[in-house]
Amino acid sequence: MSPESPSGSATVPLNRPMITISIMLATLIQTLDSTIANVALPHMQGSLSASQDEITWVLTSYIVAAAIATPLTGWLSDRLSVKRLLALSIAGFTVASALCGLSETLPQIVGSRLLQGIFGASLVPLSQSILLDINPREKQGQAMAVWGMGVMVGPVLGPTLGGWLTDSYNWRWVFFINVPIGAFALFGVLTFLPARPTRHDAKFDLFGFATLSLAIGALQAMLDRGEQLDWFGSHEIVIEALAAAISFAFFLAHTATAGKTSFFRYELLKDRNFATGIFFIFVIGAVMYATRALLPPMLQNLMNYPVATTGLVTAPSGAGTMVAMLLAGRLLKRLDARLILLAGFLISAFALWQMMHYTIVLAESDIVWPGVVQGFGLGLVFVPLSTLTFSTLTPALRADGTATYSLMRNIGSSIGISIVQTLMTRGTQIAHADLAANVNPFNPAMQPMLANGSHYDIAVLNQSITQQASMIAYLNDFKLMFVATLLVIPLVLLIRPARKVDGETLAHAVMD
Repeated sequence: MSPESPSGSATVPLNRPMITISIMLATLIQTLDSTIANVALPHMQGSLSASQDEITWVLTSYIVAAAIATPLTGWLSDRLSVKRLLALSIAGFTVASALCGLSETLPQIVGSRLLQGIFGASLVPLSQSILLDINPREKQGQAMAVWGMGVMVGPVLGPTLGGWLTDSYNWRWVFFINVPIGAFALFGVLTFLPARPTRHDAKFDLFGFATLSLAIGALQAMLDRGEQLDWFGSHEIVIEALAAAISFAFFLAHTATAGKTSFFRYELLKDRNFATGIFFIFVIGAVMYATRALLPPMLQNLMNYPVATTGLVTAPSGAGTMVAMLLAGRLLKRLDARLILLAGFLISAFALWQMMHYTIVLAESDIVWPGVVQGFGLGLVFVPLSTLTFSTLTPALRADGTATYSLMRNIGSSIGISIVQTLMTRGTQIAHADLAANVNPFNPAMQPMLANGSHYDIAVLNQSITQQASMIAYLNDFKLMFVATLLVIPLVLLIRPARKVDGETLAHAVMD
């Protein structure tokens, strides 16, 4: 394949392997950074003299900045070209990572994380768009498998890698590790990725961007801090909720009346596959990240697993995802993608059903295998879903579509994590009250302990009740995710199969 150069006077070979390696390295460091800093927070807290409440802004600032900047991807790629935007994003993310590692105060690292989020926001949607563009249709399934591994395995391996770097060196290496990887990715993009022509006539809808950004930022802040501040019992959460609702209402009204000058390309929602696909990825984001958020505290707090062991027993789910994605990329050539999607959802539901039957005493294999099964199921879902979602979308809408796709996955993960953590906290309180109601003088099993009057026995009993109550709350969360997974399966019927077109057409789309 030899697409024309931007000038049209010469041709350059399209080095797909090197382009793929370069953009996937950039995607990997961006997705890793969404979770890699989690386990290092206690070490940062002491080093930066921050309170428990303040140190969480190291995570929140990155998430909020990335969410706000993601919708800009489509417009910026038109104005700067995909190659320039990608190179700028990688360079900015790498420099911001170095600044994070060099930070000596809390404001410095929060500011650096904001920069990381802003520059990193475009990396995932751009990488997906480029892989779709440089591969013919018959190879797009395999391309989405490679892309999906970077997107889904990164957050899974983040805590494990972050824990190892923090224990072996110090928390600063959680960020310094991005510098050599980012430098290599930048070199590859500048060397091998052909340039697209820019669109200088692309107008910027400031009002649409401002209202959408305010809505997303307020929603993310509310979700991140809601559990900590007791949700609507806090004036801050009420203000953030009102700001998100009002801003989003203005954004919808503006989008409906602004026509083609709107910041959001409403043509995207006219595509049935894309509209259904972004709903699916919203649910996948909620279920996948919520499970990842539940398992580590459950293992460490209830079962006294060390941090290193927790990472080891949860990491194999990433291996299941990788195997499934490689398999799905090949199966797409032979089977209807909707059948693979259905199989993936059923396997994921089965894994959650297994998690619903956890007990307070678990062997390591009891944690590993359901995780591998769930990872395998999600891998089978992710590849055909990405392929089907964009199979009927025109190349002109692809940059905006991939940005919206990534944004919905991130919002789904934030909402999913907030819901399960809130239900877990409240469920623990309710279950504790129900179990403790049996501790009374009228219970024959309790009479010897109460007659003895030992405060130690009562304290031990209360600790046991708290453990059991927490376990009940975790199981209820797994049950909720199990039901949610089953409920979205019928929506597979809304997706059209990929249309059959000349496979060479999209190989030249990088020059469109």
